[in-house]
Amino acid sequence: MLRFAPSPTGDMHIGNLRAAVFNYIISKQKKEKFLIRIEDTDFARNIADKDKEILSILNLFGLLWDDLVYQSNNFSKHQQFANFLIKKGRAFYCYCTKEFLESKKQEAIEKKIPFRYDDSWAELQKEQNPKPVVRLRCQEKKMSFDDEIKGHIEFESNELDSFVILRDDGIPTYNFACAIDDMLYDISFIVRGEDHVSNTPKQMMIQKYLDYHKKIKYAHLPIILGEDGKKMSKRDASSSVQYLLSEGFLPQAILNYLIGMGNKTPTEVFDLKEAIEWFDITHIAKSPVKFDLKRLRYLNREHFKRLNESDFALLLGTTDLSIGGLAKLFLQEASTLNEIRTKIDLIFSPKDIYKLYENQDFSKECQMLFATLKTMLANKDYAKSDYEEFKKDAMEQSGLKGKMFFKPLRILLTGDSHGLELDMLFVFIRMHLQKIVMIVE
Repeated sequence: MLRFAPSPTGDMHIGNLRAAVFNYIISKQKKEKFLIRIEDTDFARNIADKDKEILSILNLFGLLWDDLVYQSNNFSKHQQFANFLIKKGRAFYCYCTKEFLESKKQEAIEKKIPFRYDDSWAELQKEQNPKPVVRLRCQEKKMSFDDEIKGHIEFESNELDSFVILRDDGIPTYNFACAIDDMLYDISFIVRGEDHVSNTPKQMMIQKYLDYHKKIKYAHLPIILGEDGKKMSKRDASSSVQYLLSEGFLPQAILNYLIGMGNKTPTEVFDLKEAIEWFDITHIAKSPVKFDLKRLRYLNREHFKRLNESDFALLLGTTDLSIGGLAKLFLQEASTLNEIRTKIDLIFSPKDIYKLYENQDFSKECQMLFATLKTMLANKDYAKSDYEEFKKDAMEQSGLKGKMFFKPLRILLTGDSHGLELDMLFVFIRMHLQKIVMIVE
């Protein structure tokens, strides 16, 4: 089984989504189940309903799970395993206060040496501290594992000290809960961010001490850099999946982009189903990858091109095929749903003829042409006419010519003085002219 283990403490980051996608793909390739494990043990930081938002996003991206569990439901099992380790002498109670440990850390800083917990401190403050934590007893051995992306990784014995597995309130720490749950659900392969590399030997040690010897494969994904070349943080708007969706990026385009980041792909544009056929986690680059919004915009436009007019119209909240066709036409100058919606809304909104267009006042000509078009539309149905017929009638009846005709015509039809060719647009707007020819009174 493969798993994705999000925490309901903040928005879904694109790095998290990337890990979810890869775990899902590998589960399909290996024909194993895909588990969602909500890691909700940090009660102080959990955000109400954030788990539902995460699940909604996964569903939107087609990452459908076979099982869903909440880590907090396994607290009793975590505590049972901790008791087992204590009885075996593989874990112990530590009565050190936070103040005592902080003083030891300061001593290490002053001596310019790495801070390392000393097992002999465990009971020094037993009388002062009635609420001990539980620590796993560190083994004095080098640890290593083979990462599917990064290769062989080793940890020296002095890099691991006896670490906390149960807090003083009985709540399991991240590494302890994670290691046990991976055992309980028979996880075979874990894909996650490289910030978890240092957690891996701890989790391996926990499982070994619990006499669990199944070999789990690991792949740690390089970090994603912002466009400024620095590590992308949650403060970067583009790092939020919800933000990208709200900006009008398609889920399939975001997936395409995340799968292709630092990867060798046989084709430039693809969907999730296609990626399952050829994806290979070992082809992911070891080095960090920079988030490229321009690249995402390009892929978004390419996925819009794959849509038919009916599906495009539905994205815009209508079943009108002409709107879908209009949207596809605007792909020449727009790449997100929001940009396309803005252009279409401008067409169907009252036009402001009194503002300056290209530093020029066309209000007088717009008023003249507006009156002409109202009369024309009252006397004739142009729903099946071509642009040349409509243009000829408008020019003859208004008496306007050249720039003083075409600029006002474009303003009245599109709300702007430049853009796509009117003969191309007219095919899709001719049946809506009565709604389109409006001005701000």
